[in-house]
Amino acid sequence: MAQAWKCSGLRWSADGPVLVWDGGRHSALTRGRRVAFGVAEGSVRTCVGARGHTCPVGAAVPGRGTGARCEECARLDRAHSVAADTIADDPQPYHVYLAWFGPGMVKVGITARARGSARLLEQGAVCFSWLGVGPLMAARRTEELLRAALRVPDRIPYAEKRAVRAVLPETAADRAREVAELYERAVALPAWPESLVREPLRVVDHVGVFGLGGLPVAVGQVSELVAGGVVGGELVAAVGPDLHLATGGGVVVLDTRLMTGWGLVPAAASGMTMPIRQFKEADGVQDGLF
Repeated sequence: MAQAWKCSGLRWSADGPVLVWDGGRHSALTRGRRVAFGVAEGSVRTCVGARGHTCPVGAAVPGRGTGARCEECARLDRAHSVAADTIADDPQPYHVYLAWFGPGMVKVGITARARGSARLLEQGAVCFSWLGVGPLMAARRTEELLRAALRVPDRIPYAEKRAVRAVLPETAADRAREVAELYERAVALPAWPESLVREPLRVVDHVGVFGLGGLPVAVGQVSELVAGGVVGGELVAAVGPDLHLATGGGVVVLDTRLMTGWGLVPAAASGMTMPIRQFKEADGVQDGLF
């Protein structure tokens, strides 16, 4: 029986996206590469633990969840989290940003300045601009100010992001327009925290990084991994946690967060035998191991 590998998830590095495996192995995800793996027969998806620690009971977790954590480990993972707003004493500076995912889809968020643009790549932001930088609580107050005054959300569902990737505006200028307009409205607001230093507008476009130029419309997405199933296809784009794979039946989206917690093995056969949720729309608007 082939050795089973555990995936720790997709990470974005300076050289592009890589899959990270338990034990430290990395697999570069270059466009045009064949992606093929299977889930070991008879295996069960188990909790990945929390904050670098294994799950004490090795709990089984559902195949459709993207977190791959049991309730207790999920609670522990969020007990000291900026995203969950459970810490206020982090001394490092934070950026406030505007991120655009498609027409009408702009969100505000914060990320540690030391992380650079990694958070934007992880979310699949098509383009973005910094708004300001300062202490954590000042960044958080600015985020709340924009949400309340301009009705800018701090979260956009992945289903909505995936639905428009193949039908984005063709030019970088058109993609940047909504970010630029919202930036001007944001910096004109009163009551910005004094400790937050405003950043100039500079829209960064990720279309080339993700491989979105000429991206074919996806026909569906993998809904879950199952024991004995196989994933196989040619990588045509990597966006946030998603891999767009060309298969014999069209392009299928795989959320790599579904891979965590499984024992994965090399697959010699091509094709896709995992459950697929077909997208309803056909016009471009969608509701070894490596």
